[in-house]
Amino acid sequence: MFDVLIVGAGQARLATAFGLRLEQVTNVRLIDRAPRGGEGPWVTFARMTTLRTPKTVTGPDLGIPSLTPRAWWEAKFGRQGWERLDRFSPGDWQDYLDWYRDVLGLAVENETELTAIAPAGGLLAADLRGPRGQTRVLARKIVLATGIDGSGRWQVPEVIRAALPRDRYAHSAEAIDLAAVRGRRVAVLGAGASAFDNAAAALEAGAARVELCFRRADVPRINPFLWTNFAGVLGHTGAMDDLMRWRFARQILEGLPTPPPQDTFWRCRRFANFALRPACTWRALRLAGGAIQIDASDGPIITDFVIAATGVTTDLSLRPELAPFAQHIALWRDRFTPPAGEESAVVASHPYLGPAFEFLERLPGTAPFLKDIHNFTFGTLPSHGLTGGAITGLRYGVPRLIQGVVCDLFLGDLAAHWRSLATYDHRGTRLPRPAAGGGRLGAVQ
Repeated sequence: MFDVLIVGAGQARLATAFGLRLEQVTNVRLIDRAPRGGEGPWVTFARMTTLRTPKTVTGPDLGIPSLTPRAWWEAKFGRQGWERLDRFSPGDWQDYLDWYRDVLGLAVENETELTAIAPAGGLLAADLRGPRGQTRVLARKIVLATGIDGSGRWQVPEVIRAALPRDRYAHSAEAIDLAAVRGRRVAVLGAGASAFDNAAAALEAGAARVELCFRRADVPRINPFLWTNFAGVLGHTGAMDDLMRWRFARQILEGLPTPPPQDTFWRCRRFANFALRPACTWRALRLAGGAIQIDASDGPIITDFVIAATGVTTDLSLRPELAPFAQHIALWRDRFTPPAGEESAVVASHPYLGPAFEFLERLPGTAPFLKDIHNFTFGTLPSHGLTGGAITGLRYGVPRLIQGVVCDLFLGDLAAHWRSLATYDHRGTRLPRPAAGGGRLGAVQ
């Protein structure tokens, strides 16, 4: 039995394990379904040339200077190397996380996946699938640090899935054999940063033509996530009332889609065989003569491969580990009714989390074990801001998560702690033996 099982996707999992160790919680197990070095997006589907996050932002170090990205970089390349650095590349960031894991001795079981969670007499039973087959472990707490799609799944529109065989399309968050697009036509659906990243990667791999299509009239220009990068919103979104939390989340998730950074935009535009197609809605797709024909609102598109940069759908029932009891988890639509005109199906589908990112019951008493499952994913945004899904939020979210978990573990053991105190008999002061014949105390022997 473990005090905490951490199910991870990279940096959030490692920082959580380190934070627990700082509080002397060591009976912890860490798992990740990816092979070592492939945790998170950094060497798999992060196809940007550099991180969007400034190099000076800290996070997994939890305030310890010798564990910061800067300390690691200067140890490798010197102070002048740090001054020359603009931003980390995704590969550099993965190297930093690998070093962080090794220098702290964090034991991670790679290629191990959580498949199910069930209550088990006051504990949680977790079914794991890994190199040793299927196993079941018990834990008092489970932290789901499963990344951007940890509260749902990556979304491919039905118009694509229903029309094409699986080898003719991919989501931008999947592994894509870019060498296979050399000399072929590619159509990308989406207007955000990942759409441009994937278009650029296809062009650099030698695609014959790349068309980037999106429904909006123009490329998004304003990045709401940049606005959130200050201590107030990162550290204290959870302290706002429900109305303001709803409004902040709605504006970020629906009002202002994340645009491509300037360098990513120019990375695409330097290719003459790149085309932007704004105000372009895909109405139907079909295979004809080996090519993909797209019936688009601004005219037909003929292509060979489709990349859907269409983000995430938030739906806890789509997570295999949560599906059996997802109906018992409180969502925002269960706890808050927005004013007329401020409705949002997207925000409403997110989990309504407790102060330590724990799931809450939709109906009290129906699933009390939910309080011991902590959702530290991108799905925290309406309840706690970007504390579980971004580098910038780790320094604020991890301590809150750790304090909540440790407090619950202590309170769960309160009866044992009381018995320990009541029978405590450690004598830290030695008194001298009485002098011969009684009277005054003699010398200490």
